[in-house]
Amino acid sequence: MASSAATIAPARSCAYTVLRRVFERGAYADEALQAESRDLDQRDRALAMRLTYGSIQRSGTLDRLIEQLAGRAVERLDAPLLAALRLGMYELLYLRGAPDYAVVADAVELAKGGARAGHGLVNAVLRRAAREGPAALLGALSDATPEQAAVMHSHPEWIARLWWQELGADGARALMACDNEAGELALRANTLRTDASTLAEQLPVRTHLDPHIPEALVVEEPFDVHSSPLWSAGAFLAQSRGAMLVARVLAPRPGERVLDLCAAPGGKSTHLAALMQGDGEVLAVEQNRRRAGALARTAQRLGAVNVRVEIADAALARPEGPVFDRVLVDPPCSGLGTLQARPDLRWRVSPEAIGEMSRTQASILAAGAGALRPGGVLVYSTCTISPIENERLIAAFLDSHPAFGLDDLAAELPAYGMSAVLGDRSAAVPGGLLLTLPHRDHTAGFFIARLRRS
Repeated sequence: MASSAATIAPARSCAYTVLRRVFERGAYADEALQAESRDLDQRDRALAMRLTYGSIQRSGTLDRLIEQLAGRAVERLDAPLLAALRLGMYELLYLRGAPDYAVVADAVELAKGGARAGHGLVNAVLRRAAREGPAALLGALSDATPEQAAVMHSHPEWIARLWWQELGADGARALMACDNEAGELALRANTLRTDASTLAEQLPVRTHLDPHIPEALVVEEPFDVHSSPLWSAGAFLAQSRGAMLVARVLAPRPGERVLDLCAAPGGKSTHLAALMQGDGEVLAVEQNRRRAGALARTAQRLGAVNVRVEIADAALARPEGPVFDRVLVDPPCSGLGTLQARPDLRWRVSPEAIGEMSRTQASILAAGAGALRPGGVLVYSTCTISPIENERLIAAFLDSHPAFGLDDLAAELPAYGMSAVLGDRSAAVPGGLLLTLPHRDHTAGFFIARLRRS
């Protein structure tokens, strides 16, 4: 029953290569997978994605179990062996689709090709894992404390403790569990070219509408977005419903002048343009030249002719002064609301990085506020679930900018109000803020605050 290097399942071989690129060379999982899976057929590509993303997301849990079964710390294992063990353990414990012997044999062959020795350890550990099975190995884990939950749900301890404090034990457990599941695929119908109902009729997959966002479609079955001719024609953009709420909350009107800071990749800029019916101007500011180019191409594909891309530092004061009717500040953030879609992010971000990000976010918010005309509207949004980047930052801004007041978004969209999330802590948080949560709202986690300049 032994496998050979020539007969290793293509999806496993691809996933193994991506795991090594991510953990050994710091590659981004989505980019590495796209490059390595280019020659696979659709079925193998889908399996490779599931194996890769799952092994990375669950690596915290897998490493603890590998240490338990191998009797040694994972830091003492050669990287190629650890990659083979993570991949094999994930498939044995979480997928259970292929025969155990095939999973073990392929992992051993992958380890042989990547390391000089040690494949015997891979064979022994995986065979024992197959014998004991998920009921015994996973069933023995607990999430009674933040530290235990970090292992069971495969998150860094500091994230588990943060959410335990901010969302409560039940909320933290539910959010961490959700982060390891497949995320929802949502499409934004580009209303410069079509509408959601028409798009739904044209798509080859089942979808349903969103009650709060008229242009949103939730896809109910597998769909290759970028191979669709409707995507090429600019009829839609893949975008989370949480992200769509941001432009809806800013609510630009035709003919207005809108500033979008940190605008790449352009989903929100082009949404703003569509809400304005192509009338007026969206100045999309992006510092990275490559990302700015991609933003411009997206705007062109979607027919968002009123989007003008500018390469500039969003934290610097605008030379025009306070002339914009509406400003969107969507700064770089820790991204803790997007861990479903970005499997390696949880292992990259750190509390220290979040502290630095919050200072940058405050600078960009101040620059955006300085560009807003009296009576204008500013929206601050992030795709993270982190109070230092969200409600605490807004509270500090309001304390130092008395000309700005906070709108009550929770009254407009009560399902997403912060008070529904924070319970007893709501009294300590500025009122009217929104927060989408993946486990509750089935979309990415987004924080949104709307401010008005008097």
